[in-house]
Amino acid sequence: MRVSNATVRRRIFIILIVGVVLYSALVTRLGYVQLIEGPKLSQMSDELLKREIKFQPNRGRILDRSGNELVTNMTVPTLVSVGAQIKDPKETARQLAVILEQKEEDVFRAITKKAMSNNQIPGGRKLSVEKARKIQELNLPGIYLAGDTKRFYPNGTMAAHILGFTGIDNQGLTGLEKIYDPFLMGTEGHISFPSDAKGRVLPGGTEDYVAPVNGMDMYLTLDSAIQSFIERELDQAVVAYQPDDVLAIAMNPKTGEILGMGSRPTFQPDAYRDYPSEVYNRNLPIWKTYEPGSTFKIVTLAAALNEGVINLNEGFYDPGFINVAGKRLRCWKRQGHGQETMLEVVENSCNPGFVTMGQRLQKERLFDYIKKFGFGQKTGIDLIGEENGLLFNLKKVGPVELGTTSFGQGVSVTPIQQMAAVSAAINGGKLMKPFVAKEWRDSVTHDVVARTLPTEVRQVITEETSAKVRHALESVVAQGTGNKAFIEGYRVGGKTGTAQKVKNGRYVDGEYIVSFIGFAPADDPQLVVYFAVDNPKALAFGGLIAAPSVKSIMESSLQHLNVPKRKDGIPKEINKALGERAPIEVPNMVGQSMRDVVTTYDTLPLVVSGKGQYVIQQSPAPGVKIDEGGKIRIYLGDKSTN
Repeated sequence: MRVSNATVRRRIFIILIVGVVLYSALVTRLGYVQLIEGPKLSQMSDELLKREIKFQPNRGRILDRSGNELVTNMTVPTLVSVGAQIKDPKETARQLAVILEQKEEDVFRAITKKAMSNNQIPGGRKLSVEKARKIQELNLPGIYLAGDTKRFYPNGTMAAHILGFTGIDNQGLTGLEKIYDPFLMGTEGHISFPSDAKGRVLPGGTEDYVAPVNGMDMYLTLDSAIQSFIERELDQAVVAYQPDDVLAIAMNPKTGEILGMGSRPTFQPDAYRDYPSEVYNRNLPIWKTYEPGSTFKIVTLAAALNEGVINLNEGFYDPGFINVAGKRLRCWKRQGHGQETMLEVVENSCNPGFVTMGQRLQKERLFDYIKKFGFGQKTGIDLIGEENGLLFNLKKVGPVELGTTSFGQGVSVTPIQQMAAVSAAINGGKLMKPFVAKEWRDSVTHDVVARTLPTEVRQVITEETSAKVRHALESVVAQGTGNKAFIEGYRVGGKTGTAQKVKNGRYVDGEYIVSFIGFAPADDPQLVVYFAVDNPKALAFGGLIAAPSVKSIMESSLQHLNVPKRKDGIPKEINKALGERAPIEVPNMVGQSMRDVVTTYDTLPLVVSGKGQYVIQQSPAPGVKIDEGGKIRIYLGDKSTN
C-alpha cells in the first residue's frame, strides 16, 4: 500500500518530537547528575576509594603550680598487623596469643580482618618492654611494632586520687583526667589518599593531611613540695598507728587553692587494675563523712562572737558537765576546769562552755551559721565524688541536739567542708570555693588559654570577728590543747578533734577519728592544714597524733613558702607549749568508761593495757606528777569499780 507524503511527513515529525523529548530528558538528567548530584556522587566515589590513616594527638600534661610534671606521656610499643602480608595467619595467631596471653581465635579474627592495617589486636596495645621484645624476636611477616603513647606518673602514687588515670585509648576515667578530659585529650589528625582494593595509591590521586592538635597542658594549684610533705606524714601515720585510713589537706585559706591533698590507702595510677575499686574511686578528703568532734567548735565560736552573745574575757564556771533537758553533757575533763574565761573555754576545748554558746545563739541562728559556713552541701570543688554531709533537721533539733551540735557531735561533715569553713573563720570571714585546676596552656606556645580565679561564695562573719577567732585559736596552740602543733618562730593557730565513730546509727566503742586543723601565720594565714586518722590502733587523741603531723607539714611548708620566722607571738615565759616540761598531775580515771576517758583526757600521754570497757587500774596513782615524756598506763576490764 502506497503511503502518502503527508503521512510520511507526519511520522517523521512524530519521531522528531519523540527524539527531541528523549534527548531533552537525557540532557536534563545528565545536567542534574553533573550539576546537582555531582558533588555528592563525587564524594561517595572518593569515600569508596579513600584510605585514611589516623594520627593520635599527645594528651596534655598535668603540672603543679610551678611547672613540675605530675603526669606526662611516654612512648610505648603497640602491635600492628598488615593482613595482606601475613603468610600463615593461623600459626601467627597461635604464637602471638601465647605472648599476649589472649585466646588464639580472638587474635586470629583480628589479624585476618579486611583492612590495610589493624592495631586493635587483643592485648596488643601499649605493650610491656618484655612482650615487645618477644614479638620482635619472632620476626613474623605482616606483624609490626609501632609507637604509641601511655600516661606516665613520674611521682608514683603522689596525689593519685586527685590526678586519676586514663584507659587504653588515653581517655580519662577518674580524677582530673576525667573531669578535664575535653581539655587534655586534643583532636586526632589523619592523612587520606585514594587507593585500589589492595591499598595501592591510585595514579593522579592527592593526599589530604590534617595534623593532630595536642591537648592543652593543665597547671594545678598543687605544690609538689607541700604534697610530698603530706605524703610523708600519711605514710608515717600508717606505720605508727595502723589506722583504717588517714587523710590530709593543705589549702590557701584566702583563695581556696588546694596546695596538697592525699589519703591512705592509695594506688598506682598506671596500675589501677591491681587495686580494689573502692580504693581508687574514693577520694577520702572529699568523700568521707563523719562526726568532726571538737574541730567543729570553731564554727560555734565564730557564730557566737559574730552575734555578740559571748565575750572572750567574760567568766565561766565549768563543774565538768552541763545539764540540758534532764541529760548531763560532760566536759572532756571529768572533774571540770572550774573558773575560767571564755578564751580559756576555747583553749581548754571545754564542752559545757560551747554548749552555753549554742544555747545563747539558739538553734535557728546556730544552724543558719552552720549552713552559711557551707555544711550540709557540697563545696563544689572540681574533683569527682564529693559528698554533702548530713545535718539535723531543724524541726527535730531539741535542747540536747543543740548542745551536742555545739561541740561537734550529731553532725556529719567532710574534710573539705571543714577546710572551707575554718578558712572562712580565719581569712576575714569569706567562704571560698576550693579548687585544684588553676590554668590551661597551649602545649606548643605555652600561652595561657584559660584560668580559674578564686571564687568567693559569701561573707559569713565580719573581719573583726575573724580576727578574734584567729586570736583564740592561736591561744589554743600556744596555751591550750593544741600545744603539740606549736612551732618555734611561727604564730600557729588550730584546734584538736576526737570523735567516736558511728556505724549503723550507733557509736562504736573503742573506735575514734582523731584530727587536727591548724593554720599559720595566725595573724595573716597563708596556709591551713587538716590531718585525720581513722581508728588508730592505740589509744591516742587528736592532740597527740594528728597535731604533730600538722606541725611537721606546716613547718616544712612554711619554710618552703619562705614565710619568715618572727618573735611577736606569745612570749615564751607564758607559753604553755614551751612549758610542756612542767609536771603533769595524774587524774583519777579508775572506774570511768573508755568513752569518757577518750573524751576527757585527749591530751594526756596514755598507754592502754588489757581489754574491756572500763578502767580498773592505773599507774601512776592519782595525784602523782609526771614530767614531760612520761606515760600514764591504764588497765581495762569489763566492770566499773564505781
